[in-house]
Amino acid sequence: MYQKTCFVIGVLFVVTGCFAGVAFAQNVEAGQWINLFDGETTFGWNALGDADWKVVDGEILCEQGSGGWLVTTSQFSDFELAVTMRVKPGTSSGLAIRSGIEGHPLETGGTMLVMAEPQDAQPVWHEIRIIAKGTDVRAAVDGKEVELSQPARARGYLGILYHHNNGGKVEVKEVKLRPLVLKPLFNGVDLTGWNVIPDLPSRFSVVDGALNIKDGKGQIETAGVYKDFLLQIDVISNGDHLNSGVFFRGPVGVFWKGYESQIRNQWEGDDRTKPVDFGTGGIYGNQPARKVVPSDREWFTKTIVCDGNHMAVWVNGYQVSDFTDTRPISPDANGKAGYVPGPGTIHLQGHDKTTDLSFRNILIQEYK
Repeated sequence: MYQKTCFVIGVLFVVTGCFAGVAFAQNVEAGQWINLFDGETTFGWNALGDADWKVVDGEILCEQGSGGWLVTTSQFSDFELAVTMRVKPGTSSGLAIRSGIEGHPLETGGTMLVMAEPQDAQPVWHEIRIIAKGTDVRAAVDGKEVELSQPARARGYLGILYHHNNGGKVEVKEVKLRPLVLKPLFNGVDLTGWNVIPDLPSRFSVVDGALNIKDGKGQIETAGVYKDFLLQIDVISNGDHLNSGVFFRGPVGVFWKGYESQIRNQWEGDDRTKPVDFGTGGIYGNQPARKVVPSDREWFTKTIVCDGNHMAVWVNGYQVSDFTDTRPISPDANGKAGYVPGPGTIHLQGHDKTTDLSFRNILIQEYK
């Protein structure tokens, strides 16, 4: 059993552990926000238990089932999380933070924030903000700090819980996250920390603080290798429907291996949900982007989570792919043909003689 501590601040919070008493942390080393809920579907989530989760009028809704939770397919480590939700008076719900999925969140090293409205209360939307950095996890609800237990896990899943008590009802209209504690891979001045595979036509240079690739096929890769991580990178295609990619888990010094997160801002006709050649954010050879979000000649931000055999990509905060690799291990680390367990380099692709793309703000959060 866990110790219960109750606070009445519009809602009732059931939490565990002791609060350190330090002021609510400021955001430092913060990346760009990504939306974990797109307002239309539960893409990027899995339902556990028999709770009936659906999207109605731009909100996640659950009001049927004996119990369960909706959990992200991706794990996250250090982050700021913003959630807007409400529960039916006389019932309870909550959020699981950095949880495992093999049991109850409190049994798998996660943290849980439980919300309960009094029976005679009016339904109210609550703004929840959570900051997780290392072993320190803090929460505020409607601007007021609340206590949380400190998790045993360095990373984990995020979940929305449904309790069928007195005809429970849970509504969520926003779930967004931005990574914290990111390390730059590119200094914006020169190519220190990057290696070019020689004897290929691509030209690599730094122009206006961005890493530019031109003129043919080639590859520039990080000096370090990475296995499980969250990567954010800004990209611009300086031409029409240019082709490139962000590769990861590639063998050191080996051309175009590992997995590829495609860059190609092209779609069929006027329908961005029909990508050409997997589309920007698709996992090339494995899963096309469900929507081509960016356009040519405009900067966009790509966020890649690679963790074990699961990978997901957001473009300008919208999740476009979600791929779990259950294939046998590829003998040559070719992510198009089989599972690549890593670790490996992160590399940027020069595709052909039309190539003219630029990359900046290349930031990584390594998962431990």
